[in-house]
Amino acid sequence: MTRPELLAPAGDLEKLKVAIIYGADAVYVGGKNFGLRAGAGNLSIDEIREGVKFAHSQGAKVYVTVNIFAHNQDFKELPEYLTALQEINVDAVIVSDPGVFTLVREISPNIPIHISTQANTTNWVSARFWSRLGAERIVLARELNIEEIKEINERVKIDIECFIHGAMCISYSGRCLLSNYFTGRDANRGDCAQACRWRYALVEEKRPGHYLPIIEEDRGTYILSSLDLCLIEYIPQLVQAGVKSFKIEGRMKSVHYVASVVKAYREAIDSYINSPENYKFNARWLEDIAKVSNRDYTTGFLFGKPEQSAHYAGEIYKRQYSFVGVVRGYDQDKKMAVVEQRNRFFVGDELEVFLPRAESYQFRIPAMYNEVGKEISSAPHPQQILYIPFDEVPPYTMLRKPVI
Repeated sequence: MTRPELLAPAGDLEKLKVAIIYGADAVYVGGKNFGLRAGAGNLSIDEIREGVKFAHSQGAKVYVTVNIFAHNQDFKELPEYLTALQEINVDAVIVSDPGVFTLVREISPNIPIHISTQANTTNWVSARFWSRLGAERIVLARELNIEEIKEINERVKIDIECFIHGAMCISYSGRCLLSNYFTGRDANRGDCAQACRWRYALVEEKRPGHYLPIIEEDRGTYILSSLDLCLIEYIPQLVQAGVKSFKIEGRMKSVHYVASVVKAYREAIDSYINSPENYKFNARWLEDIAKVSNRDYTTGFLFGKPEQSAHYAGEIYKRQYSFVGVVRGYDQDKKMAVVEQRNRFFVGDELEVFLPRAESYQFRIPAMYNEVGKEISSAPHPQQILYIPFDEVPPYTMLRKPVI
């Protein structure tokens, strides 16, 4: 049985390193231009070079998104960018536009091409088309069920990549006009304002100003805001369907999100691949995923058309835990961990210590000190550097506590 790739989002260089440290086989990143996540930190050419060097040293891969729907002016700077990516030795580019595809083949023929989900590949004939042009992988549209995925894999000899976790777009495979219509920000060129996450009500044309709720909630409804995808319970079915790469969404999410989701899926995939006959789903994986901010979860289209795909009432986000700090290092002389604060916490708080490749454990803070050695009772300042006495743990260990 072929071990599928676990592909994680990397909105910046720190997230790239965290994803790989917590178990990703590959990451996908965006440059400063030509990708569909302008709101992510994104990487400069020098940062992509550094990221590729780090990933390759760990046996991991880096894919770069070049998946905008390009306009004429984009082709002025794109050749130079593609030349740089080939020189850096990125492992693939992800494209959706046939013109961009053509230019990659001409300018950087040594870079493998993956076809983005924005290309809307929903059938085996389209998959065969891209395969014959020389694409090495297709990121299938999210609107496919498991039987359709299986048939595409059986009919076309090309690697299949599918989204398995994260936010879903209310529009067809991410093609959206709402943001452009409301704000002038083009989602199809990376500048989505996420208008689908706003609160809405109905207005009947002959009753202007009379807002009609849909399954009423005090502050409106979220009828366009999709539920989040979560397929961690269906790893065996996806492997058996022939999916070669499991993709996690979230280049704009936090390092805590990346670490938590990657680690859970890493353990689930390894557990099944290492012993399919003895595989049993571990509820702890889902519990760990639930500790990051999320909307309600759905299986999307995997088993047919979803009965509910959007939020209609209640709070849109759920947050069980607060990510309070990340370990940056360990001071051997002081026997203290060096921690960068991410949310406020206090001496006496019981934290969960979430490690990259080991079991989490609980820890109550006995004391903490600021950068100049002064003892303090709380950590109120964003990204404040703190010293906390506890056992040595690896860099990028996450600290979190329950939300009361």
